[in-house]
Amino acid sequence: MATGYLELLRTKHTLRLLVGTLVGRLPYGTAPLAIVLFTRSEGGSYSLAGVLAALYGLATAVGQPLLGRLVDIHGQPRVMFPSAVVSAAAMGVFALAGLSSTAVAAGAILVAGVTTPPLEGGLRALWPSVLGRPDRIHRAYALDAVTQEVMFAAGPLLVTVTVAMWSEAAALLVINAIGVLGALSVVISLPSRRWRSAPRQAHWLGALRSPGLLALLGCFLFVGAALGSISVAAVAYADSRGNELIAGYLLSALAGGALAGGLVYGGRTWASRPERRLQVLVAALAAGYLPLLLVPADVAVMTALAGLSGVFLAPALACAFVAIDEHAPEGTVTEAFSWLVTTFGVGAAAGTAVVGPVIEWGGDAAGFAVAAVSGSAGLVVLLATGRVLAAPVRAATAAAYTENDRNTTPEPGLQTGHQA
Repeated sequence: MATGYLELLRTKHTLRLLVGTLVGRLPYGTAPLAIVLFTRSEGGSYSLAGVLAALYGLATAVGQPLLGRLVDIHGQPRVMFPSAVVSAAAMGVFALAGLSSTAVAAGAILVAGVTTPPLEGGLRALWPSVLGRPDRIHRAYALDAVTQEVMFAAGPLLVTVTVAMWSEAAALLVINAIGVLGALSVVISLPSRRWRSAPRQAHWLGALRSPGLLALLGCFLFVGAALGSISVAAVAYADSRGNELIAGYLLSALAGGALAGGLVYGGRTWASRPERRLQVLVAALAAGYLPLLLVPADVAVMTALAGLSGVFLAPALACAFVAIDEHAPEGTVTEAFSWLVTTFGVGAAAGTAVVGPVIEWGGDAAGFAVAAVSGSAGLVVLLATGRVLAAPVRAATAAAYTENDRNTTPEPGLQTGHQA
């Protein structure tokens, strides 16, 4: 397993693209926490902080697929770097203006969210042209899913350290400046500069005209809802035990389980169809949420159950990336991956909103039940749309080619063209 990952990371451009994208996405991964901390430091209420953080999430959900479509049409450098600069500048306005004008603060956050660059979808669009072989591409998708867990674990820590060293405003400025550097590292790389989407058919629905893609997005809307509900249920469990740190233990264990599961999954070569494999993985993911309903009094046992619940998360995401690549209509691959980001985020927000009243009614066990129901609903979507998913739009695992495909030989380590 380790040999496969080492081979992957030694492939030219891979490590740079992976790290650059991870760094470039720090503003996205840390924005909710940074916005809440800054708003509170300026004397704003928790209600205002929540509204501003939600506004950022909503704006990002709208902006990701729109920018993803522009990337498919105009290429990565022309869209991603300018949008990263605008997003960082808008957060800078928020940090410097503070809450002197709520309208200005909300407007700045709205702009920052809408212009957050679709680096996540862009990276997945690049893998086929960089790695070539399907087994390497699948392993890269798994590593991609794993690094997300690292970002969501390390990002908040970076924010709190920056706040401790300087201030909440400095945290906003520093994180977003780092994000611009990450985006710059990606877009000046050779794969990003040479990548071109396959020719696309003009259609106002773009990637959403694929029934298979809609089925996959429907599934992960519910998976996102499961994760959103767990984050709140974990806090309720911690409160009932009188120690708020317990919530951190549970969520860290879940992330650790996802990391371990993703590494194991990516270390294997899979011969089965990704759609069929995804059904098994989502079923296992949903089943992993069921033991949480026991809410054992022993925190160590509950932490272990939380870790178990995360084991199949990264494998399910990695498998979904392969399936999305196959079901995205020609020329819409970045947009399709960006829709997954949006759908997952909307689902998480919905789960967070729903689970609060449920916990007030039935306690923390009822909160974890929302996760189990949501995960099961995701499986139902996959099973109900099995016939649609069995007919992918594209059988290829690559949808990228370079502008020189027709009359040049690809640089070693940078394969181009469509793969059968």
